Amino acid sequence: MMRWALTRIVFLLLLAFLAGCGARLVTDSPPEKTEVVQVGEYTVTRVTDGDTIEVRPEIDGVNDVRFIGVDTPEKYGPEGSQPLADEAAAFTERALEESGNRVTLRFDVEKVDRYGRVLAYVYLRDGYMHNQLLLESGYAQVATFPPNVRYLDEFRRAQSAAREAGRGIWGLPARDACELADRGNGIGGGC
Repeated sequence: MMRWALTRIVFLLLLAFLAGCGARLVTDSPPEKTEVVQVGEYTVTRVTDGDTIEVRPEIDGVNDVRFIGVDTPEKYGPEGSQPLADEAAAFTERALEESGNRVTLRFDVEKVDRYGRVLAYVYLRDGYMHNQLLLESGYAQVATFPPNVRYLDEFRRAQSAAREAGRGIWGLPARDACELADRGNGIGGGC
């Protein structure tokens, strides 16, 4: 009986020691750095182009939101509209309408770009990230600007699938594709 009690005490002490070590290891290591600091729900009031919208309420006094990590063909560029710009804008408009013009915005490390627009990952009501849907559908190419690179791997996979399937910009004839911005993805950059 004494031996069983002693074994039980040793076992409990061992458990207490291991639990203490585990707690100490967790508190001694630095917490994982998470940079997405805010999430909020907003109403879309206007689609500017495929990767830029206006929302209400304003975010820190700004209502222009630029989608992080993607670049759609420019609708209002210095040389006019780029190939598929209208289609990319229409795709964004349809998706947002289907979402009741309600979106959830998630922010990354930098919240505002050099043009004063808010930078965000845009989630539709069904939970899908619209930034990634643009890539999957071929209406955008990956365009990341550090430090906002949280979903870079997912974005590259989505772009690769669209490219392999020849969807959207990836199915354009070379003369049209060269009119797109060069984002280092093997498309665009002038004719």
